[in-house]
Amino acid sequence: MHLGTERILVITALLACMSLSCVRTTATRQAAAVPAVAVPPFERQVRNAHDAGDGDYQLAQLRQRVASEPDNVGARLELAKAYRDRGYPEVSLEITRLAAARFPDSGEAELALVVDLHSLKQRPEAIASLQSFLSAHPQKEPAFYSWLGILLDESGQWTAGEPQHRKAIDLAPSSASPHNNLGYNLLMQERYPNAVAEFQLALKLNPSSEIARNNLGIALAAENSAQQAVASFQAAADPATAHNNLAAILIEKGNYAQARRELTIALGYNKSHAAALKNLELLSRLDGQKATLPKPTAQTRWQRFKAGIARLFGKPAGPAAGPGQPNSSNLEPGATSQAVREE
Repeated sequence: MHLGTERILVITALLACMSLSCVRTTATRQAAAVPAVAVPPFERQVRNAHDAGDGDYQLAQLRQRVASEPDNVGARLELAKAYRDRGYPEVSLEITRLAAARFPDSGEAELALVVDLHSLKQRPEAIASLQSFLSAHPQKEPAFYSWLGILLDESGQWTAGEPQHRKAIDLAPSSASPHNNLGYNLLMQERYPNAVAEFQLALKLNPSSEIARNNLGIALAAENSAQQAVASFQAAADPATAHNNLAAILIEKGNYAQARRELTIALGYNKSHAAALKNLELLSRLDGQKATLPKPTAQTRWQRFKAGIARLFGKPAGPAAGPGQPNSSNLEPGATSQAVREE
């Protein structure tokens, strides 16, 4: 019995081993997992743009036109603009890059490329491309030199940008924008009298330019011509806004005492002026003095009439400010009052 039991145990053990062995050799092998390949952002953008174009009749027509007219630079740039307008700036850039490479003599293609590079903050490439193009193909259109000046200004190369703005003025002496842009450049170089002169020329050519008028106010304030600065600001806005704009500049210059005086005047005209209140709060943190609201300043009959008309039509008494413009409706605590170029 004892031996028989041992044999049974051995046989059972062998069967168990065979079973295990059998499981190992006959089990279905699992296929190795294939790692997912990440699609590069630009490639994904291209795919999305292509998919979007499949259901877009205008895009489909433009793509077909480019395919059938490969030497039509205008069609390529129109296609680039269509993608840009639909929110695909990277795709637009690649199209304009290809257009500029295929048509190296085309000023239209070069300018479109520069605009796309600028929109995506690719300034070094834009500067190099435009400088190379203008070296080989001098232009008679001021836009090329204005763009080069703007790109150099944005890169902090003020002295290099100045002659480009002057070249644009030489090509379009009766245009206000190049004078405004040169004034901006000179303002950044702290050549205030020269900047004032350029902004005044821009206003002479285009008296309705709020950008040039506000920039003139900034230049006059930087030149310590406070009364003239307020007058310039007030020509484009209401009195409260004008004095607040000057106060914002004075805060940046560290002239807190005079800034407080200007804010007092601004809030005297309009005690609920949002930007002036915020600037007063900022000033109180900077100079440690308590923010106190002044008594309202009596308005003239004309000012009351103007404010009443504005309320009637649901608009502010002064023009709404655009991004970066020195206008009270756009100033936040700590924000700067900056001059504005015209592109």
